[in-house]
Amino acid sequence: MCSKGKDCSPSSSGCSSSCVKIYLCSNPDDSVVERRALRESVFPKFREHCRHSLGLDVRVIDPFESSDSSCWPDENTRQQLIEECRESSAGPFLLALAGHQYGTASLPTQVEVSEYQLLLQESQRGGASTQELEGSYQRDENSIPASYCLRPSHTHHCSPLAEESKVQDKEEELIRVFQTAASLCVHSGLMSSERAHCFHRSALDADLRFALGKSPVKDVVSRCVVYVHKVLNAKEDRGKRLLDLQQQPNSEAETSDQTTPRTAPTRGELLSELCNGFLPGLVTSCQLLLYTTTTECDPRHGYTTARRRSYTESLCQQVLSDLVMLTNSPEPRVDARIGDALSREQVEQEQLCSIFSQFYDVVQPEEEKVRAYVEQRDQQCPLVVTGGPCTGKTVLAAHCTQLIKSWLTDSDPVVISCFCHFSINTSPKRLLSNLCSQIACRYDHKYSSEQDPNFCLGSDSDDPSCIPNSREQINDCSPTSALTSPHESSTKDHVSNCNPNLSTIPCPDPRGLHSGIKADICLSELEEHLASLLTLLPSIKQPLVLILDGLDQLEHEFGAQIIRRLPSPLPPDVKLILTVASNRTQLLRDIQLHFPQGRRPHFVSEGSGKDAGYVCVQLGSVDRKQCVKMLASLLRSSGRRVTSGQQALVNRALTSCCLPLYARLLHAHTSLWHSDSDVTESSLPDAVHSSISALLDQLEQRHGSSVMARAASYLTLSRTGLAEAELADLLSRDNVNQAEYVCDSGDPDPKIRAMQVDVERLLLDLKSFLIKRTVADSQVLFWVSRHFKLVVAKRYLDSDKSRRKIHSEMADYFSGRQACGSWKPLLGNQSSELNIDADRQPDIQPFVFPSSKDKGRVNMRKVLELPHHLQQSGRLEELECGLLMSFGFHWAMVQAGLLGDLVGMLERDGGLSKFQFLREKLLLASTLKSSACFLRSSPLQLPTVMETSLLPYLEVFPALEGYIRDIRQESSKNGRGLGVAICPSAHSVPPIQCLKHDDKTREICVTETAGTECGVVAQVMEDGSAFIWRGSECEAVKLSLSHEQMELKFAGVKSSGQFLLLSAQRNKLFVWDVTGPERFLEVKDSMKIEFESNQTPNRIEGFVACQKKLCIWRKNESSVSVFDISSETLNHLRCQSCVTCLVFSFDSLSSYCGQEDGTVSIFDIKTSSLLGTFSNSRHNAITLIILCEDKWGVACVDSAGSVALWDVSDKTKVPRLVKETLNEGKSNNILSTDYSDEINTLLVCQAHQVTLWDTCNWELWDRFLAPHGRAFTQALLAHDGHLFLASFDTCTLVLVWRVSTGKCVLSLETNTQPHTLLKTTSDFICVSRDGCLTVWDSEMIVTAGTAPKMAGEVEQLVIEQSGKLFYTTDRSETVWRWRSDTGLPEACFLHGGPVDKLQLSPNSVHLVSLSAGDIYIWQTETGQNIVRISGSRATDILITPNSNFGVSISKQGLSRVWKMAHGGIVCSIHLYLSDAQVSPEGTFLIGLRGGDLLAASLWSGSISKRFSCVVNSERVIAFQTLSGHPDFVVVMAASGAVYTWKVSEETVCRHFHLPHMFHCQPQDFQMSPHGSYALLSTDNDSINLLDLSRVRLVSFKAEGPVIKACLDKGGRYVAHISHPATSEKTCACSLHAGPVLSVTRLSDGERIGSVSMFKNPSALVMSERQSVFVGFVDGSVGVYSVTDVSEKDLIRDKENFQGQLRQCPLDSAPIGWLPLAKPNVTWS
Repeated sequence: MCSKGKDCSPSSSGCSSSCVKIYLCSNPDDSVVERRALRESVFPKFREHCRHSLGLDVRVIDPFESSDSSCWPDENTRQQLIEECRESSAGPFLLALAGHQYGTASLPTQVEVSEYQLLLQESQRGGASTQELEGSYQRDENSIPASYCLRPSHTHHCSPLAEESKVQDKEEELIRVFQTAASLCVHSGLMSSERAHCFHRSALDADLRFALGKSPVKDVVSRCVVYVHKVLNAKEDRGKRLLDLQQQPNSEAETSDQTTPRTAPTRGELLSELCNGFLPGLVTSCQLLLYTTTTECDPRHGYTTARRRSYTESLCQQVLSDLVMLTNSPEPRVDARIGDALSREQVEQEQLCSIFSQFYDVVQPEEEKVRAYVEQRDQQCPLVVTGGPCTGKTVLAAHCTQLIKSWLTDSDPVVISCFCHFSINTSPKRLLSNLCSQIACRYDHKYSSEQDPNFCLGSDSDDPSCIPNSREQINDCSPTSALTSPHESSTKDHVSNCNPNLSTIPCPDPRGLHSGIKADICLSELEEHLASLLTLLPSIKQPLVLILDGLDQLEHEFGAQIIRRLPSPLPPDVKLILTVASNRTQLLRDIQLHFPQGRRPHFVSEGSGKDAGYVCVQLGSVDRKQCVKMLASLLRSSGRRVTSGQQALVNRALTSCCLPLYARLLHAHTSLWHSDSDVTESSLPDAVHSSISALLDQLEQRHGSSVMARAASYLTLSRTGLAEAELADLLSRDNVNQAEYVCDSGDPDPKIRAMQVDVERLLLDLKSFLIKRTVADSQVLFWVSRHFKLVVAKRYLDSDKSRRKIHSEMADYFSGRQACGSWKPLLGNQSSELNIDADRQPDIQPFVFPSSKDKGRVNMRKVLELPHHLQQSGRLEELECGLLMSFGFHWAMVQAGLLGDLVGMLERDGGLSKFQFLREKLLLASTLKSSACFLRSSPLQLPTVMETSLLPYLEVFPALEGYIRDIRQESSKNGRGLGVAICPSAHSVPPIQCLKHDDKTREICVTETAGTECGVVAQVMEDGSAFIWRGSECEAVKLSLSHEQMELKFAGVKSSGQFLLLSAQRNKLFVWDVTGPERFLEVKDSMKIEFESNQTPNRIEGFVACQKKLCIWRKNESSVSVFDISSETLNHLRCQSCVTCLVFSFDSLSSYCGQEDGTVSIFDIKTSSLLGTFSNSRHNAITLIILCEDKWGVACVDSAGSVALWDVSDKTKVPRLVKETLNEGKSNNILSTDYSDEINTLLVCQAHQVTLWDTCNWELWDRFLAPHGRAFTQALLAHDGHLFLASFDTCTLVLVWRVSTGKCVLSLETNTQPHTLLKTTSDFICVSRDGCLTVWDSEMIVTAGTAPKMAGEVEQLVIEQSGKLFYTTDRSETVWRWRSDTGLPEACFLHGGPVDKLQLSPNSVHLVSLSAGDIYIWQTETGQNIVRISGSRATDILITPNSNFGVSISKQGLSRVWKMAHGGIVCSIHLYLSDAQVSPEGTFLIGLRGGDLLAASLWSGSISKRFSCVVNSERVIAFQTLSGHPDFVVVMAASGAVYTWKVSEETVCRHFHLPHMFHCQPQDFQMSPHGSYALLSTDNDSINLLDLSRVRLVSFKAEGPVIKACLDKGGRYVAHISHPATSEKTCACSLHAGPVLSVTRLSDGERIGSVSMFKNPSALVMSERQSVFVGFVDGSVGVYSVTDVSEKDLIRDKENFQGQLRQCPLDSAPIGWLPLAKPNVTWS
């Protein structure tokens, strides 16, 4: 029987927590089997349901979990546990099991003095002995009210079995004394029966009455469930009744017989009253959910094991169902929306402010000073609240935050508080971003609410109400449900014009500033945003008050960085309050330096911030009397007090340390004192840290040292705090704790873990010192003060080993595996009566909890905690390989709105580069950054974005194959999706790094930059500053060198090999070997005259290093300085004219110096003597000298681009001119050169051209002219020589040319105008004019630049039936055949002219093409052109289904039917039929003519069949033959009528008429082969189809205008490509503005998947194997595979990326098949 109220859902008041905490109420004697079954089969399933579906954790508190009754909690503790569950559970809090046994009563732990004395008095009057009772209790005046308390010897402690038995017997005797005395009191009229029953009640009865009788009705209605099991004829029933009589006291029995009836109830009576009276009464009054089950047993056998098992099984099913029902609220728990991490943090900060303000127990006079600062309008400097540790700075800041609105009654202030050290990410970038977001959001909310109360900018992109239906039912067809598009909707129209890139907003609009912050934004940009916000938004009516707490607690001097980013002075109507510890002198000094000294407010006392530019308020110790009052209040709230003598000790302690936190700690100590406790001055610690340590000592005694140590360590080392369930799991799985939980004689059982009830008791004891705060939608525990962390760290975590051990254990927990690699066994003996751990099996921790919907629930706890613990435990390889390169982790981070944090983690090296995946991580970070704006609005598109972006570069980064595999496995798990089988060639290459200066240097241009081969780049700015960037670092470091206590300004930088040469003012030169330590060696030239400070020396023109020799020459100077690093000596080489270039000989013994007059001088390096000279004929300045080692030649390139080759093999003779090639063309100075001896190629860049030279024969190889109106500025060769990169004078792009074709194949994007291009061993680096660096991987450029693609846009795609091969045309003379498994073209069919049409025979044996009027027939297997037909005058070609005949369609001549084998004509058709098709049986050619549909015989050529619409002479506009129904043709008329025409019988059937809003577009009309679906049109951003199988019209909504659409061959899907309609309103990036390919299932309208494409398509075809082939305008091809578990025969090659581009396409060029030179068949 089930009795319940009307509504069983939990009330909203119980759903503020993130944990369902249930108190399991039962009689421990008769519920062992049931509780074990619940633990093993119900609670684990319930916890999984809550975690996956609701984001809630589950804890079940069973007070009788231990098999040792001496460890059970007393009644007072149980009541605290019940109350805690009721207050903090996010769902049901009570689960009660009432069986057929009542249970035993327990000793009261506390009895009020008056009642205790009454019981003693009546017992003594009745002649009973009270000596034992008096010895077991002691009077305690410190209790409120004064009471007698059970002595510690009788309280429950784990003890050996022998002692336990003695204690139990003594307790039973004391209980009988209490019960007898209570009965006598009732008999005498001194006590009510109800009160007397309390001494008889069992734990089950007492707990139920406390939980249900004292809870609000709404909690009883929806958060409690009780199961009553009545057993009739159980064997023990009779024995139980006899036992009740035997246990009745003799005195009571005698009194009952002689005077009055018996007043003591039996257990049976109490059980009956509970189950038949109390509980049913709550059903009536409170709608309690109550189940009553009656089991009638055979009197001969009683309650058998089988009956119990049967009841237990049914109980488990019902409990699981009820718990799920009670937890699933009609109004689901509100989660922060996907991608809104900043909004989530804002709510968390507001909650922290509310929490800390509750600790304001002592009024501080400094509050008035803060108020005076806030009220004073003309103050433009900050207020700094300082003070020593524990003086309450944070609490005061939180309290003032709550009061500021009441202070400023004449305005509506915006108050924002940020407790920085409690933020998840404390980096300056994240904190400033959060601050900008909060300011913009708060002012936007105020602005919006004033303009329109219904206006809400922060719309939820995942709200179904914001998503238009993608499928609409039109006409009177059978209804189907509207289907929702899987694409997230864009921002609403009223904010769609907001620019998500804050860095481009000169004047911020308060309604749009928080729409998004770039993932790659730098601190200087954030500084500008913040200054702009603070300047424009606050006003007199709406001033802004910023309160920043905890900046002094941030690591890495983050606090000082944030201070330096704040505007100084503060803008009007802006107040800034900072809290800084007084011992943080450096931060205080930074504040003083940043803010100018302003007018001191009238409330500031002398000496308070006297010379500072800020207002200073100093906090100290509070008034002792207030602390005394605070402590007394805390004691009263816990039902305690202290004696006058004890109070004197407390007063002295507070005199020495009068701090609020210390007073709270004193409460923890004094609340344990009894009135007769022997306390002295040494009983109280004298400071905060010693008090915390003493508290830990007490807790160790109560809960065990190892338990306390572990619990405190876990809480201290967690990154964001720990949820209660997590702490319980960690303690439960810890082997160290086992000895603390076993109460057996002998050795402790090593397999028993910590119990939930003991963890809960520990949390109750720590409740006053733990904060419950919300972090990422989870409620976690955190120390109330950082000083607890300091004490715990010193006490338990004093070594790196101990800290790493704890971190490693927590990493194992959050990763879902055991530290030792396997799960611990639950119990050694599986047949044990009670399995205490089945409900606490640590869950496997996925990154995203699976869900029936597309969007799973992110496991935020794992996302936030696991990386931290892996890092801190030193498991760096696991962090890098298992986390940072895991797609699952990336997907969770993006869905959680932590994309910026993810990018930062990938870009930070952190010592992980030794594991060799640095470049892979940088590529992942770059891809995420470039897609950030798109992923913020559509986070679920991450798999397709990453797969499309990374797939082309798997050859370069094979380590990413696992990443791609994870994406495809995730798609398989989801059951549907659209994956990339062959990725089209990239239109650009993503940079692996983009570096900006955070200093304010964006207005300062670069003057010179240089880079070494190993990737170190140095740049010198106009203001004389210099920056160094190492390839493995994500930030450029400012270089600072000083001379005579003055910082030097730099003038230039040069590089050679591994050396950098920096020139500075005062004619200083410094050289640095970048492979060694960071030591700069000054190059001193004693022969140079010391320049005056205001005189500028000639700029360094060149620098060449060879081994330990450095050659340096300046502009317009004829001498070369030779510096020996080893000896630090300097020599000079004297030339005839100004030196322009220099090169060392291969043996490093001599040097060749090129000069301005065209002369080359040869010097001996050791002696500095001149060995010889030679010069070119035109005497142009020498730009480059190249030594030819094998030929003893020297090649000289002059400034005009001419090349001269000299023979210098004979040292004794004058060098001989061997060859000279003069540049006779337009003469321009050479801008740059690039020589590669590996590929024997020289590149020479001039403004109008780039020339390539073959250095083997020194012949001009090729010439590339600059685009019209543009001029080259620099060019570099790619490492393999197949490509070269070039920059231009008025272009921000770096363009890449393919040498073999002379075409530009790639455009590399940069931020601003390029200044210099650099090439290292592995990268290309572009240094922009503003100093930004953009780094590309050279192999990625080669891979993308040499990817195969046709010369023009793909016009036609023809796919082989097996799908293994496909053919493409591009209006050129070639047809390419591609392999689907490799993605590479394998053959090329050449023609005599552009190819107009292409057809593949159904058996794939012949390929027929139409080119320049000739018909070519090719054998696909051999590539042979077997027939070439001229004179056809054909405009189209067709092939019959049997592959034996071809049909040529001609507009101006005869259409002919011919044999495929030799081209012989079978017949001719005289009429031209447009849109012609061959019938499925191969007997007719069907086409349109004059609005009629005609069928011509393929055997005779005559028109033998005619379809004509008789009614109104309708015109036929479209038709389709059906291979599944060969006799029928579906015909569409211009009026909208739909017909079927049976050709063989010439019968016509008119089916229906399309409604006026539907029409058929002939260019879009398609039909599935079996005639189930017809594609009618693609207008109005919709795909309109006719479902002939169910006779209905269906419209699928597209993202925007549809470009192309097609049906698959099986009639199951429709693929379409559309342009997003909102691309112009939201973002211009390629993902937002680019076309989108989508595939939809026709049967139910379900969107299978979509892929954003980076370039425009030109052709779209679906194969029979459900692969989508897309041709693009740049000549590339992409293939996308459909995964759909609903289609059992659908197969997808999940690993086909294994065949992707394993070799350079240039090394595997397709085989070229030549056509017949002349036609071998001619038609007349």
